[in-house]
Amino acid sequence: MKKSFQSVALGFQHVLAMYAGAVVVPLVVGGGIGLSPMQLTYLVSIDIFMCGIATILQVWKNRFFGVGLPVVLGCTFTAVGPMIAIGHEYGISSIYGSILASGLFVILISKYFGKLVRFFPPVVTGSVVTIIGITLIPVAMSNMAGGQGSKDFGSVSNISLAFGTLIVIILIQRFSTGFIRAVSILLGLIAGTAAAELLGKVNFSPVASASWFHIPVPLFLAVPSFQWTGILTMILVAMVSLVESTGVYFALSDITGKRLSEEDIIRGYRAEGLAIILGGLFNAFPYTAFSQNVGLVQLSGIKKNQIIYLVGGFLLILGLIPKIGAMTTIIPSAVLGGAMIAMFGMVIASGIKMLSRVDFTSNENLLIIACSVGMGLGVTVVPNLFAHLPQSVQILTSNGIVIGSLTAILLNLVFNAAAKQKEKASSLTSKAS
Repeated sequence: MKKSFQSVALGFQHVLAMYAGAVVVPLVVGGGIGLSPMQLTYLVSIDIFMCGIATILQVWKNRFFGVGLPVVLGCTFTAVGPMIAIGHEYGISSIYGSILASGLFVILISKYFGKLVRFFPPVVTGSVVTIIGITLIPVAMSNMAGGQGSKDFGSVSNISLAFGTLIVIILIQRFSTGFIRAVSILLGLIAGTAAAELLGKVNFSPVASASWFHIPVPLFLAVPSFQWTGILTMILVAMVSLVESTGVYFALSDITGKRLSEEDIIRGYRAEGLAIILGGLFNAFPYTAFSQNVGLVQLSGIKKNQIIYLVGGFLLILGLIPKIGAMTTIIPSAVLGGAMIAMFGMVIASGIKMLSRVDFTSNENLLIIACSVGMGLGVTVVPNLFAHLPQSVQILTSNGIVIGSLTAILLNLVFNAAAKQKEKASSLTSKAS
């Protein structure tokens, strides 16, 4: 009984870590394309439900799909801008047609995309994971202040709640062991929310207005239609998401000590392709591996896939019962921000740990790390840097994780892959002579 309770608490901690990020996408996209309140309610509920399906598909390792690591899947933020643009130009039906086509594309290219694993040595994977953590820190800082656009942004009460939550997490990590230490994030969120309630900062209206039960209906919002421009845009988004997910796979592989084979990565890509297709069929979204949960795996020390199966189950339940799901939305942004600092910081620490295996006497490796982290952080700090480029190019340049990761991959090809080719040619020449 005690073990079951611990597993439930650990699973729910993962749900809390990703829930806010998962809900933001349907709220932003739905608002951006002018959905009615009823449609928006459906969109949020089906999104959470499909997050559960997508997560289970990825954790369930079999002959055809599933990377078999403790991966939690959620909506990809990379797709938000493109989906709104497609919706404005061609209508909501074209959004889902483009999502379906991109999911099929991912499945078709997964075998070949997986062969790129040899281009992801520690200098690339460590840089990518470090970039992921660094680019997420501004999100945490914004939440600590109360969330972008809030009336009391940066108020003393918000800062106090954020640091109070972080201090609780640190104290639990310092003075506790075992299960209590493993759920430090959850306990920190509970303590922070309780303190926020005393300050009158917890709003229960989302719970009161949510319905008790919801049934997922395929093509509820729109029957897919297909436009080449939208399809090509979402294919680019899907490829970018695969690059992001690859970094998450390697981070979790390093944390759990499970060696990733080329076939494992291919199955992971196929699982994401299936999740994207199902998202299109149920009028939800394209899905990708959520990096915020990587920090939680590292911080809690719990690396079992069984916990992530529970996460998938919780998300299915939350998607079917919006009133219960709405309970997680009452956590104030400032409280979430305090917990995010610890989680996202652990992602950075994981990246640095991976980089410790890199040969730092090589100027080429130093330059790869310098340029990729610099680009990732630079675009995050100055998001309008490439604002005048075509929209299709901005998909690659407007996201710090994406451009930083691509920089690391390309520079590794320029320096290390080219050097290996030169060494191989030199070796063949010497043997011939």
